[in-house]
Amino acid sequence: MRPLRNPVVQAILAWLLAAWMRFCFATIRWTYENEAVAEAVWKRGGGVLCAFWHSRIGLSPACWPLDRAQSAKALISLSPDGQFIAKAVARQGFPAIRGSSSNKDKADRAKGGTQALRDGLKQLKVGALAITPDGPRGPVREMAEGLPLLAKLSKAPTLFIGMSCNPAIRLGSWDRAVLPLPFGKGAIVWDVADYPPDAELAEVAADWTERLNAVEARADALSGLERI
Repeated sequence: MRPLRNPVVQAILAWLLAAWMRFCFATIRWTYENEAVAEAVWKRGGGVLCAFWHSRIGLSPACWPLDRAQSAKALISLSPDGQFIAKAVARQGFPAIRGSSSNKDKADRAKGGTQALRDGLKQLKVGALAITPDGPRGPVREMAEGLPLLAKLSKAPTLFIGMSCNPAIRLGSWDRAVLPLPFGKGAIVWDVADYPPDAELAEVAADWTERLNAVEARADALSGLERI
């Protein structure tokens, strides 16, 4: 058995990662750009989709103030490795909705995707749903149609969130995931969109891919993190 798939190891590492993230977030000097867009969404309340690329999961709790934003849940992969991520994110105040369209078995893929869609729409009636639209296996920074579909069905606005910090740890994963280091520079950039009337899912996914790339690139520019 791989160590990360051991429940005891997962629980310990998730606790350690959550503690490390809280320490880093408290010591990073943050710059916020276009925050008024997010503040308006938080003040209005109701359902909202939060989109950021898979590589920035380790920074995501920093973008969502629990004291004034909607309660949020995160859509996390059904894969065994996703269990570890779910536990770490939950310790930051973001319970998980488990589901993915990337399981190898077609029956499991259909079951997981359908359940995730149902649970996601239920969550969007009362609060926020965080999604990494290129996860859990990529291609990196390319949006699948799941996020636009949720936006279309729920009629909830979508917040595009770019997050960055420098210095940072770059993992050797498929997405070159970023983990924070303390006492550095950080940046969070927001953009917002509603699903366009009568638009095709593929068309929206392509447009929203560009918008999400733009806010992430801007956050990297503000923090000084090299863009890979």
